[in-house]
Amino acid sequence: MRIAWIGKKSPFCGNVTYSREITNALLDRGHQVSFLHFAQEESAPDNWPNFQEVSLPFIYKSQVYTIPTFKATKLLTESLREIKPDIVHASLTLSPLDFVLPEICEQLNLPLIATFHTAFAGKGAKFISGTQLLAYQLYAPFLGNYDRVIVFSQIQRELLARMGVREEKIAVIPNGVDTVRYSPGHSTIKAEFQAERLFVYQGRIAPEKNVEPLLRAWKQSPMRAGSKLLIVGDGVLKSSLEPFYGSESGISWLGFIADESRRIEILRGADVFILPSLVEGLSLSLLEAMSSGIACLATDVGADGEVLEKGAGIVLNTKTVRSQLRTLLPLFQDHPELTTLLGQKARQRVLERYTLSKNITLLEELYREVLAGWPVPLSRRA
Repeated sequence: MRIAWIGKKSPFCGNVTYSREITNALLDRGHQVSFLHFAQEESAPDNWPNFQEVSLPFIYKSQVYTIPTFKATKLLTESLREIKPDIVHASLTLSPLDFVLPEICEQLNLPLIATFHTAFAGKGAKFISGTQLLAYQLYAPFLGNYDRVIVFSQIQRELLARMGVREEKIAVIPNGVDTVRYSPGHSTIKAEFQAERLFVYQGRIAPEKNVEPLLRAWKQSPMRAGSKLLIVGDGVLKSSLEPFYGSESGISWLGFIADESRRIEILRGADVFILPSLVEGLSLSLLEAMSSGIACLATDVGADGEVLEKGAGIVLNTKTVRSQLRTLLPLFQDHPELTTLLGQKARQRVLERYTLSKNITLLEELYREVLAGWPVPLSRRA
């Protein structure tokens, strides 16, 4: 199958990881993939496949949204006409281009699928951030113009349906993780940081990630000198938080780590992974930690609470994160048998429901279903 993938390659975020992992896996299955993305000057994250690429010009881009130039639409249309894909899959980038894609693909008679990543607060469709609410209100009327829209959980499907997107157009395909790469294994990370017990946060240092309650809980808890907290990631709040929560409290700020092998080494050596977010979609960082076999704590936002149900981890309340962590951090410090058990359950949960292999199989089935309702693909026409 010939697939035109439209997504992000930088700056690093969950959308970037999603595009990299899915396109890699599709190529491994024997599909032809062309990747159309916004041009970048900086070096790309590691482990990208070798495929045909088209760089789309932009005015501005960030981890949250992208503003293309006027020329981007023309270049995208010309590129799709030249590539002649069987299907177009857009990993939506919160960009004006998302809204004109259906019209472009209709003109070219190409089936179009979208993955809608935008985070939300959780059950009951409550939004902590007005930005997320605005994104859902803005996108809902347009998502019906796509042939299918992929979301990560039933909760998100119900939310979009209540906003007017026809349920038959919404497909639930959870994020998946490569359980071979992200697996329990040897690590020297504890020796490197002189740690007996190692706790990790990995993600953006941004308001919606709610990192400060974790830092405050750590500082206010009776953590021993041998217990260390690693903060992996970068973001707008890093410079304001780092001076107040440092090595004197057993906290190390590692910044953004592009090297995937290094991130895996950290996860394999950790005892506990903590994600205190106010909003999420379905966190790939959480799935990677679970697949690595470490105990996981995450707030009940997006689909994260659903991932950790049935004893696969500890689900936190967004309103009481700090007080809960003040109880749980010393508990996990003093009882390694508890973290070992939770780590085993976390990995088993991923193996049952969130493997990348199952994700790709479901995606292939969706592609075939959509193509079954279309005329002869462009690539096979005379």
